Amino acid sequence: MGIFQRISTLLKSNINDLISRAENPEKVLNQSIDDMRSQLGKAKQEVAGAIADARKLQQQLEKEKKQAEEWEQRAMLAVQEGRDDLAKQALMRHSEHLQSAQSMHETWVRQKAETEQLKNALRQLNDKIEEAKRKRNILIARQKRAEAQGRIQETMSAMSNKSAFENFERMTEKIEETERKALAAAELTEDMSGDMLQREFEALEYHGSSDQQLLELKKKMGLLGAGDAGERPQLGAGDDDDVADAEVVDETPAEEEDQSETEEESSRG
Repeated sequence: MGIFQRISTLLKSNINDLISRAENPEKVLNQSIDDMRSQLGKAKQEVAGAIADARKLQQQLEKEKKQAEEWEQRAMLAVQEGRDDLAKQALMRHSEHLQSAQSMHETWVRQKAETEQLKNALRQLNDKIEEAKRKRNILIARQKRAEAQGRIQETMSAMSNKSAFENFERMTEKIEETERKALAAAELTEDMSGDMLQREFEALEYHGSSDQQLLELKKKMGLLGAGDAGERPQLGAGDDDDVADAEVVDETPAEEEDQSETEEESSRG
């Protein structure tokens, strides 16, 4: 029964404690299962030996019973032949084998009961090992999940490190500063080269364009009335004379037409 106690102690060990102390929990768990299987194999051998001993004892018991029966038959034969002296000796042998058979029978009963107990214990240990195998798979899955969570936390911690973001912002500012310097240098180069007089006129033209845009904006907002400057073009002094002449020319044909009609009516009368 010592081997079963060792296996029970192994199965009752705290596997979680092994995980916490081991560099590779999966290897430790697999090794533990292998050790359990090895102990179970040894236990099976011991149980098989106990079963074999019980069967051997049973065979010896049957042999003693058979010899007891044989000596009883010989005693009956001696009585039939009138040999009571031989009959007594045969009965003495019969009693010896019978007592031996009785003693073997008691031993065989006890050993058979112990063998059944060993077989039951072996089945229970096998069930526990199977349960340990299932638990091993669960523990390995938990270990892998914990390792994955640890890697995620490490990644998140690295991402939350302000130094990386500060370096990023610092490089961004440095690039923008370089761009500003490049634009300033280009502007300075442009100012120092080219026709300055032409640029001054271009500035004036741009100013006039801005004034025109301002007028258009005021029109759009309704701030300029119909008579405001810029609403319509103004006529000069020479234009007034042209208008007067145009009016006189337009009226002359009408007067002549009226006089012609008067003369026609006079002639008819």
